[in-house]
Amino acid sequence: MRGILRELWRYRGWLLLGVLALLLVDMAQLVTPLIIRAAVDDLVLGVGEHLPRYAMYLVGIAGTVLVFRFLWRYFLFGAGRKIERDLRNRLFGHLLTLSPSFYARHSTGDLMAHATNDLEAVRRACGMGVLLAADTLIMVSFALAAMIGISPRLTLLAFIPLPFLTLVVLGFGRLIHRRFEQVQASFARLTERVREALSGIRVIRAFAREGGMGRAFAEDNLEYIRLNMALVRVWGVFRPLIGLLAGLGTGIVLWFGGRAVLTASISLGDFVAFTSYLGMLIWPMMALGWIVNLLQRGAASMGRIQVLFSAQPDIKSPPRPKPFPRSHRIELRKLSFAYPGEERPVLREISVTVEEGMTLGIVGLTGSGKSTLVRLIPRLYDPPPGTLLLGGVDIRELNLTELRGAIGMVPQDVFLFSATLRENIAFGRPEATDEEVWQAARLAGLAEEIASFPDGLDTLVGERGIALSGGQRQRVGIARALILDPPILILDDVLSSVDARVEEEILGNLKGVLARRTAIVVAHRISAVRDADWIIVLQDGEILEQGDHRRLVAQGGLYARLHELQQALVS
Repeated sequence: MRGILRELWRYRGWLLLGVLALLLVDMAQLVTPLIIRAAVDDLVLGVGEHLPRYAMYLVGIAGTVLVFRFLWRYFLFGAGRKIERDLRNRLFGHLLTLSPSFYARHSTGDLMAHATNDLEAVRRACGMGVLLAADTLIMVSFALAAMIGISPRLTLLAFIPLPFLTLVVLGFGRLIHRRFEQVQASFARLTERVREALSGIRVIRAFAREGGMGRAFAEDNLEYIRLNMALVRVWGVFRPLIGLLAGLGTGIVLWFGGRAVLTASISLGDFVAFTSYLGMLIWPMMALGWIVNLLQRGAASMGRIQVLFSAQPDIKSPPRPKPFPRSHRIELRKLSFAYPGEERPVLREISVTVEEGMTLGIVGLTGSGKSTLVRLIPRLYDPPPGTLLLGGVDIRELNLTELRGAIGMVPQDVFLFSATLRENIAFGRPEATDEEVWQAARLAGLAEEIASFPDGLDTLVGERGIALSGGQRQRVGIARALILDPPILILDDVLSSVDARVEEEILGNLKGVLARRTAIVVAHRISAVRDADWIIVLQDGEILEQGDHRRLVAQGGLYARLHELQQALVS
């Protein structure tokens, strides 16, 4: 609840205006029984000349309620919506700062549940929950004061069920909180199951696993319904029980108040007014259950959201970063690296220098550490201090945004957004012109294929680029990096899904591009790195061989064997 209260405090102005409007509405409604009392007493006495005036009062009260009820809805519900908006923006922005290790621990479905169901529960607590709580407090306070003014004894009798009501609220509140947390966790699992199935639909169909996935989804869905029904059973007992206790108070008033009227202890008008006020209290007593339900759900969801906010990125800019170097010389000094939580190093004692304007080729068998090595340069993972330098400065001492802004990286598994080809290529430079987009596409060997599409650059690529082939997706990734014109370019095995003819075309296009910048090319194919200025061969995380293409072929080692094997396959 502290988290919810902090959010409410930020919109205290809106809440104050809403509560003031609500106060005026409730005061107008609380005056109504007094007017009715006066009218009843006049009728008992046979006096009717004041009745038109009483009727006009009631009409005026109805108009007042109309205006100010709109205002409290606008301000109180508006504050809830604004809190939901702010939390969603903050949550999304925070998620963008977190490190890959965080996403290795949290499923996408769970995060989506936080951004949808949990935020909605918080919004309802901040809007409807605050409204009901304020309404209950105002109505109970004023109605209770009016009832005491009419008959203190009858008021005391009416509140006999109050201690039992308190026990019911406290006990059921804890139960609702616990069960709602279980419901939200189940919804997260269900969301993740759907996301996973849709993302992997091709694999599911290829292995004819539609039935198995359907059964797994049905089990998760059944569990979600089961937990919801467990919550509904609690809520289904809670609210009628509140109503029963409220009705018990009404019965007590009817019994003892009716006898008081018969004995002339109070007038008929007083009794009518008293029962009217008591009737006004029945809704707040009934709403008490709703308030507890909303606030407990909101508190449970806010707790889940705060867990995400408490997660801090493992990798961030230093408090006082050093000036970004003009030189783009990359130097690795005895770099050893193990992934977080693992003891076995993936890279061991890597030492190599990539001078500005030089191209480094990295070759090795699967699992040798090639991709891990290039991921350390933009600090997707953090290298040990003093082992990776840019322009003579430890990259850990540089501003992270500036560092990544200087690097154009094309990963092996290119991610495409569900947008047009133009938007995907110009992702890093939304302001790029069509000519610049076409130029990047030409360098990536993709221009002719884009021109053959009916919609050209406006072709939608589908979710994760499903409408394109693997080779086309890789080339979109290359074009996306080239349009940035970065001083450092990293290509991580980006030609693995294209045929030899297309590869040769792209390599020819990239010769001029690579010559003007510091570049690192990771590849399984020797043809992709043979023109590099320097080549290192990795095996089990260590540099096994290094040199230029001619020297490595002459050495007769792993590089030469890979070259010979690939030449034989081509021929």
